Amino acid sequence: MDTFRLEYPTLARKADAFDYINEFREYNSEINGSGGLDRFTDDYEDWLLKLEADRKRIPDEKRVPGETYFLVRNGDGKIVGMINIRYALNERLKKYGGNIGYSTRPTERNKGYCKINLYLALKLCRLHGLKKVLLDANTDNPASWRAMEALGGVMLREYFDSEFDHCLVRDYEIDVDESLGRFSNIYEPMIKEK
Repeated sequence: MDTFRLEYPTLARKADAFDYINEFREYNSEINGSGGLDRFTDDYEDWLLKLEADRKRIPDEKRVPGETYFLVRNGDGKIVGMINIRYALNERLKKYGGNIGYSTRPTERNKGYCKINLYLALKLCRLHGLKKVLLDANTDNPASWRAMEALGGVMLREYFDSEFDHCLVRDYEIDVDESLGRFSNIYEPMIKEK
């Protein structure tokens, strides 16, 4: 059985990170949860500095503190997903985006990695004292909202987002402790630190 870990980005992962982003471009797929990596393809080192600033950020109406991680498959060391966790929310993120954004690389989809990624993020949320987290997903992205539901997400509403994506969106809330307790027997065997 494959095992996985979340890994904080480092300079040593530069080529792997760009390989991840380039795969999304090759498949013409939307990039989520990358902490803006897709906007830093000319300067990975600046992206790493941005991530450090994100970790220490004081929340305001423009930005909030958060962390971005690679989801790494231990067997081959491949980055199979990314996740961005926001430990505070401003008014905009309460309405759109929530606490967690994530993605799975196109060639690694439909293997359950989205749920593993989200489970690991919930563990970090608990470490940071979050009891409940908000998430959203476009209705045309069932892999994302099904992962939320699989981990105990309760749909709060479905609405048309006329501001950002111009599509139908589902908002979810997950009780962190309840989810981690209920699903630990499923996901803990798949997690292994480096």
